[in-house]
Amino acid sequence: MTDTDLHHAFFTLHRGLPRQGPGSDATTRRLLELAGPLPERPRILDLGCGPGRSALLLAAEAGGHGAASAAEVTAVDLYEGFLDELRGAAAARGLTGRIHPVRADMGKLPLQDFPDGSFDLVWAESSAYAIGFDTALAEWKRLLAPGGTLVLTECEWTAEEPSAAARAFWDRHYPLRSGARNLAAVQSAGYRVLGVLPQPESDWAEYYGPLGERADAADPSAPGMAEALAVTREEIAVRARHGHEYGYTGYVLRPVTAGDDGRWPARPETAADRAAVRAVNLAAFGTPAEADLVDALRTDASWLPGLSYVAEGPDGSVAAHALLTRCTVDGVPALALAPVAADPALQRSGAGSAVVRALLAAARERGEGLVLVLGHPEYYPRFGFVPASRYGIRAPFPVPDEAMMALVLNGSVPVPAGTIGYPAPFGV
Repeated sequence: MTDTDLHHAFFTLHRGLPRQGPGSDATTRRLLELAGPLPERPRILDLGCGPGRSALLLAAEAGGHGAASAAEVTAVDLYEGFLDELRGAAAARGLTGRIHPVRADMGKLPLQDFPDGSFDLVWAESSAYAIGFDTALAEWKRLLAPGGTLVLTECEWTAEEPSAAARAFWDRHYPLRSGARNLAAVQSAGYRVLGVLPQPESDWAEYYGPLGERADAADPSAPGMAEALAVTREEIAVRARHGHEYGYTGYVLRPVTAGDDGRWPARPETAADRAAVRAVNLAAFGTPAEADLVDALRTDASWLPGLSYVAEGPDGSVAAHALLTRCTVDGVPALALAPVAADPALQRSGAGSAVVRALLAAARERGEGLVLVLGHPEYYPRFGFVPASRYGIRAPFPVPDEAMMALVLNGSVPVPAGTIGYPAPFGV
């Protein structure tokens, strides 16, 4: 058997399947929602598109419904057979004019064909592993137009301590990292997080179900096929035994630019800000509870000087406030983000996001490792927060799983598991 035989057998096994990796139309749509509004007639690049399931959906749904606002999708793959499938599917759906299949290496995209800043949305479902997550983050950033978004999915450990058998399998093929380490890599690469989406188990079934049926029907006597079948069946068997230990996660990212949040400069509070901070919390929440909490925390041992931040409005007034204080997870130091408040007249203006980002950056620079927040699950994931239960962290009181969230600031240190211990002023 030659490498060519194995290569041919692999593609014979995979050609004509609906997917070449874990995913679903529902997941593609959810990631597209997290990417937020796109420009009219958005320019989209689908890297490692395979037969084009995502490219077809993006071409049909990412832009407006009229021809003037329809998305244009450049779909890149190295295997011409997959691109042929995409051409046929695009023609059948009336999308030929919107999808442009290109045979190219997504890890070596030529500058003359893929200029800097030429795409509003760069998309890579189940394909970044081919060049590595860190390489994808670094190499694909240049492709994004100002305000552009990168969406990619990555297989990662979901178990705090993966089993030896699961590690042995993945270390041979593609060494996995934890979500915490991947988020740290995202931030180190200069992106801010718009959303994080753990993919459901059903996404794996959409891939492995048809693949398993194809494997059962394949002719093992064909050149290279026995080896291709062995690799495929081992992969499916490992998922059946160890699927609770790893999974795919979608990341929706946007490069940090010098002008980010520039409308709302943020800084540590001073003594002169205290009355304004109290006023913002009173106005934001409509009760004195959060304002009183801030005042009580200032005199508590959990208070950390320099980790109470305000965002300034155009006139220099306090537009928003956010606070980090010391908490613990089973005795290990962590940070609690609470409260976060913005002047009601300025909500949805970016002031609240500006002060949170600046505060988290300050905590990271101080060497802090973990931040916890109890808050709205549609808001805090934009900063990189994920359900704390993924790390074995739980609140000391009943709370919806998706509302108790954690952000790992330093992926090089272990994340503690256990129950959160809040400062006394929280009253829990």
